[in-house]
Amino acid sequence: MSYGLSKFIKNLLPRRLFYRALLIVAVPIIVLQIIITIVFFDSLWIKTNKGMTRALVGEMKTFITAYDNGKYNNNDLSGLFSIYLDLNVEYKNNKLFNKPLKERWFSPVDRTLRRELKSKFGNGNYWFNTTSYKELIHINIKYNQGYFEFFIPKDRVASTSARMFALWITLPALLMISIAIIFLKNQTRPIVNLAKAAERFGKGENIDEYRPSGALEIRKAGLEFDKMRKRIVRHLTQRSEMLSGISHDLRTPLTRLKLQLSFIKDEELSKKMSSDVDEMEKMLNEYLQFTSSTYLEKDEIFDISELIKSIIDKYDNNNISKKLIPRIYMNGRKNLIQRSLNNIIDNSIKYADKVNIELSKKNNSVMITVDDNGIGVPEDEYHNVFKPFYKLDKSRGNSKSSVGLGLSITSDIIKSHGGNVVLEKSPLNGLRVKVFLPL
Repeated sequence: MSYGLSKFIKNLLPRRLFYRALLIVAVPIIVLQIIITIVFFDSLWIKTNKGMTRALVGEMKTFITAYDNGKYNNNDLSGLFSIYLDLNVEYKNNKLFNKPLKERWFSPVDRTLRRELKSKFGNGNYWFNTTSYKELIHINIKYNQGYFEFFIPKDRVASTSARMFALWITLPALLMISIAIIFLKNQTRPIVNLAKAAERFGKGENIDEYRPSGALEIRKAGLEFDKMRKRIVRHLTQRSEMLSGISHDLRTPLTRLKLQLSFIKDEELSKKMSSDVDEMEKMLNEYLQFTSSTYLEKDEIFDISELIKSIIDKYDNNNISKKLIPRIYMNGRKNLIQRSLNNIIDNSIKYADKVNIELSKKNNSVMITVDDNGIGVPEDEYHNVFKPFYKLDKSRGNSKSSVGLGLSITSDIIKSHGGNVVLEKSPLNGLRVKVFLPL
């Protein structure tokens, strides 16, 4: 029960740090303002409104009592109340008193006025309207064969301090929340920049000198990330340079072997040895391709649909069919994407008679699907084929034309762009390769 409630609350909370921090700052301010408003409204404004309304109804009662006494001239009495008490009153004789009474129970002014008039004059002996006039309240009090018609300013029953209080309590709250938003933006920006730098580095993009900023803890995390990034780049560079150097150094003895093979009189032996030397040379070329640095190429905006179309056109093979969505632009390293797609299509053409290539788009990513009718790959080998130097002798044949680096290079390139490569059973009874790339 508690776990489900906790999960429900977590789902309601925002996921971004900025909005969570804003809730921590804004919620106490809003709750405090609501409590102060309720206390003020209940203890001060309503009581003040009630006292003012009771005094007004008492003045109306006094006027009717004095009018009924007969000791005063009625016109002079009306004038005195109008001048000194701001009560504009007129007696309407033989006039219809019954009028529809608008029930505005949500209005505190109407509720208080209704309660006081009922206590002083009784139910059914009064009528009032607070909405017909902008600054006046219209009240009728039944008297003998007619009624008294009162026009009273609204400020006699409502305190204007309530509006000022609402203004003063709202503006500071908005000002404090706005200042909090500005400060929180400045505090969360370094974290966002660190996350973006880590994401770019994870995709294999070249990052300029990263400058940590923000609070001490965030700055320390940024410095440690920058140190880690430099160590990884240095390690990758040393590994690539070492393998590249070894591959280049091996070319010299291979060249000498080729030269010496040309002097062997036994042609059959020379042919076999030349085949082995050619295989070693091809392996060295694949090693150089595998160790080539992917950080040298800059990102660019290109049309992935046009790139796939140009790759297919270069093969000039009628067995390749395509279904492409036009004009899909993405940001990445165009030559590396082309190399990875070439590796996939080369494998399909090599082991199949029919190849189908499809490009589709979903939300913020594209999916490239390559189907073939070849031998395929066993399901339990789907993950192994992406390992460097791994060869499937049983499924692909014991071929010497590959050292098992094609799919490994493809996987590295696609993952460096934030994508993924997935293998499945093809509807053509061969292998299906799915390449996912973010836009």
